[in-house]
Amino acid sequence: MDANYQTLIFPLVSFLLFIIFLHKWRSTAALPPRKRPPPSPRKLPIIGNLHQLGLYPHRSLQALSRRYGQLMLLHFGHVPVLVASSADAACEIMKNQDLIFSNRPNVSILGRLTYGFRDVAFAPYGEYWRQVRSICVLHLLNNKRVQSFRRVREEETSAMIDRIRQLGSSSSVVNLTDVLVTTTNNVFCRVALGRKYGDEDGEGRKFKKFLAEFVELLGTSSIGDYISWLGWTSKVDGLDAKVEKVAKLFDEFLEGVIQEHRDRDNGEKICNDGGFDFVDILLEFQRGNKDRSPVEDETIKAIIQDMFAAGTDTTFSMLEWSIAELIRNPRTMKTLQNEVREVAGTKEEISEDDLEKMHYLKAVIKESLRLHSPVPLLIPRESTQDTKVMGYDISAGTHKCSVNVCGKILFIRRGSWTQA
Repeated sequence: MDANYQTLIFPLVSFLLFIIFLHKWRSTAALPPRKRPPPSPRKLPIIGNLHQLGLYPHRSLQALSRRYGQLMLLHFGHVPVLVASSADAACEIMKNQDLIFSNRPNVSILGRLTYGFRDVAFAPYGEYWRQVRSICVLHLLNNKRVQSFRRVREEETSAMIDRIRQLGSSSSVVNLTDVLVTTTNNVFCRVALGRKYGDEDGEGRKFKKFLAEFVELLGTSSIGDYISWLGWTSKVDGLDAKVEKVAKLFDEFLEGVIQEHRDRDNGEKICNDGGFDFVDILLEFQRGNKDRSPVEDETIKAIIQDMFAAGTDTTFSMLEWSIAELIRNPRTMKTLQNEVREVAGTKEEISEDDLEKMHYLKAVIKESLRLHSPVPLLIPRESTQDTKVMGYDISAGTHKCSVNVCGKILFIRRGSWTQA
């Protein structure tokens, strides 16, 4: 009896074990392969890695990248953020997989400042962005158009030199930052709006003030973008009110500019040689393409805002850093002075034709840009589909990608440069 019982039980148990093993094997085979995320520092509950950013985020990211590598994953609240801090990582994202990382994340402050992302820089990737970008490239920033503003650039440069001479002849200290800001604003206003708005009268001071606040807000984030249930704090600390105030002031200013251009006689052009400024060009395009054009008044305002942000703050910042580096390197400054004097000769003013002969000047500018990028963190991108970057898995739609272009980490690589 016992022998028969054992003979019956043994195959039954073996069969059950085989069924269990087969089920587990099938379940394991059906599971997707485990994803391999980029290296990531330890995060805190709720805030993630926000506490590690510090006062200068690009420097904090540079320090973290030394420990975690050229591609790392941070968490700003509930938002995963991919940070690329090397030339190879930036090339993989912005060149090899540029279409996948072509979208922009939804940042609440930027949306309110740019009329719901009607601009070029922050608009989400799609048909609207392609059309507006095409308008900017073909009609505003083509080579012929840029060359047409040569007289404006030369006149404002001469005015800047005259102002520095006047200030230098007195006993007062020359504030080069103010001079550079005024010059870049004047050039841009004449090119984009048709006339200056930066003079030291009431209108000029008001314009400079809200323009500076606008540029500052472009680099500001609301805590609600990263921790949604803390969005109410922006109302308490005054950030929402400041955004509304600046957006309203800029809108009123641009509305006045557009109306001034519409009321003006068609033959009366303010810009160089009777040519068109940016607002003229956009209004003309709007009139000629009413049925199939995405260019409404809000689009014109948003594009001009982009041009302000890209053409003023970054320009004088680069000039300021270049002067600072020349002061730190007297031999370089002496060599550059000799080149300028040799090319200029006895002429009192330098034209853009002379710049083609100043090769050392071009090298100084490029070196300054390498060491001090005007925008140390590029505008964030967002992946549109699952992908792999340098062997790491990146999920679609959830990862913002910030490319850290701080010169000390991105462009100074071992073996590439001998000096930092």
